[in-house]
Amino acid sequence: MHQVTVVRRNSYFDSVTLMSIGSEIKGREGVEEAVVSMATELNKEILQNVGLATEETDAAGPNDFVVAVRAASKEACDAAVEAVDERLTRKDKGTGEREVVCRTVRQAAAEGFGDVAVLSVPGRYAAREAMLAMRQGLHVMMFSDNVSIEDERRLKEYAAAHGLLMMGPDCGTAAINGVGLCFANKVRPGRIGLVAASGTGLQEVMVQIDRMGGGVSQAIGTGGRDLKEAVGGIMMLEGVKALEADAGTDVIVLVSKPPAESVSAKILDLLETLGKPVVVCFLEGDTSIAVPNHVHVRDNLFDAAVAAVALSRGETVPEAGSTELNETMRVAAAEAHAKLRAGQRNLRAFFCGGTLCAEAVFLLRNRLDALRSNVSHRPGEEMGGSEARVGNVLLDMGDDEFTNGRPHPMIEPALRNDIIAEQGSDPTVGVVLLDFELGFGSHDDPVGQTLPAIRAARAAAAEEGRELAFVGYVCATEGDKQGLAAQTALLEQEGVIVARSNREAALLAASIL
Repeated sequence: MHQVTVVRRNSYFDSVTLMSIGSEIKGREGVEEAVVSMATELNKEILQNVGLATEETDAAGPNDFVVAVRAASKEACDAAVEAVDERLTRKDKGTGEREVVCRTVRQAAAEGFGDVAVLSVPGRYAAREAMLAMRQGLHVMMFSDNVSIEDERRLKEYAAAHGLLMMGPDCGTAAINGVGLCFANKVRPGRIGLVAASGTGLQEVMVQIDRMGGGVSQAIGTGGRDLKEAVGGIMMLEGVKALEADAGTDVIVLVSKPPAESVSAKILDLLETLGKPVVVCFLEGDTSIAVPNHVHVRDNLFDAAVAAVALSRGETVPEAGSTELNETMRVAAAEAHAKLRAGQRNLRAFFCGGTLCAEAVFLLRNRLDALRSNVSHRPGEEMGGSEARVGNVLLDMGDDEFTNGRPHPMIEPALRNDIIAEQGSDPTVGVVLLDFELGFGSHDDPVGQTLPAIRAARAAAAEEGRELAFVGYVCATEGDKQGLAAQTALLEQEGVIVARSNREAALLAASIL
C-alpha cells in the first residue's frame, strides 16, 4: 500500500463540497482510504483513526486543507490527489463566464454575484459571517451547525428588522427563485410557496407537488430550531409574510414538527390575517385545532402536498387521504408476507432523511409493537443509534451519532451499508425499509452504492433458509440529475418493492409484517 498526504495552508473549502469529493475519491479503483477535509480537530482525529495522520497534518490548523489517500499504488494515490484538484478547480468552459474567487463575504457582495449567501463554515465562525453578509444586504442560508441558540435568535431578529431571510443554522434545503440550494430537487415552477423547519420534509412535499403536476414558487428553509420557544419561530413568521407578499405565490405551505405552544399561537394568529390559502403540516400535530376556512391542517407530508396542489388549481381540498394501500401494493405486500417465516415480524428502517424517519415513526406507532427510534422523544420509544437493535427499529442515519466526522448518508450512502447487511443474520427481521434522496447535493448513484448491502443481507438470510423483504422509496422528481426512473429500475430489478411516497413506504412495510 502507498500513502500520500498533502496539506495546503490557508486554503478553505466548504464542508459540503469536500464531503462530496471525499465520497467520490473513496470510490476510485485502487483507493482503500481517503480523507478530503479541512484540518479541524475532529478531522485530524479521523486522520489518526484511519492511519493517515502525519506530523504536517498534526501541525495544520482549521484553515488548512488536507488531502490524504491510501491506495494500492503510488500512481493511484497521485491520480486521486489530481482528481481532487480537478474537482475543486473545475470550470464550465463553454459559458465564457469569468471565474472570480472571493475570500470574504464583503468581497463577494461587492462583486454583485447575487443576493443570497450560502454559508458552510465551522460553527464558531458562522454567526460572524452571517452577520457580515446581512450587513451587506444579503439573505443568508446557513448550512453550518454548532451555532448557539442565542446567536441564532440574534441573527434572526436582525434579519427580520432589515427585511432579510436568515435560513438556518443547520438549514439543508431551500429553493429561491427556482434555484435549489444545498440538498434540493429539481421541481417544476409554479405558484405554491413553502416555509419549512425540515430539510427532507421540505423535499418530500416539493417532490410530491411536482409528481402531482403542481409547481413551486419559493421554498424557504428555517433551520430545525426555529420553532423552539427560545427562537420564537422568527423565520417561519417572516417566511410566511414574504410569501404573502410574493406576487408569484398563490398558496402557502408550512412544514415542521409541532412547534412550541407559544410559537404555534403566534403562527396561527398570523395565518388568520392572510389573504392566501394555507396548508399547515405539523407532523404528528393535532389536525382538529380550530382554524379559519382558508387554513387546512394536515399531519403528514403526502396529504399536505395533495391539499396544496388542489388549492393551487382552485379545486375543493380533499379530506385527509386514506391510509389504505392501493390494489397493486396490497398484492405486493401479501406476496412478500407469504414468503416470511412465522418469527419474522420485525421492521428495520434506515433513513437518510430525518424527517422521513420521524413521519414513518408517527405512521407506524399504532401499527407495530415495541417501536423504537433515535428520532422519538416518547418514553419507551427513545433509543441511541449504537444501542442493540431489537424489535421494530427506525433509525435516522443522518443523526450526529452516525455522521460525526463523516459525510451525511445523502452524500455517502454507503455509510449505512454495514448495518443493512447485518439484518440478514437476524431471524426476527422480516422487512428492511430504505429511503433514497436524489437531487442537488446528493450522491450520483445512491441506489448503486446500496445494492451490495441489500444482496449481502439477502444472502445471509438465504443461508438460514429465510427470505427478506425490502421496501424502498426514492424521494425525487423526473428532473433530478441522477434519474428517478433509472434509480427506481435498479431497485425493482433487485426485487425491492418501490413505494411512491414516504407514507406509502411506511404503510407498505407494516402491511407486509
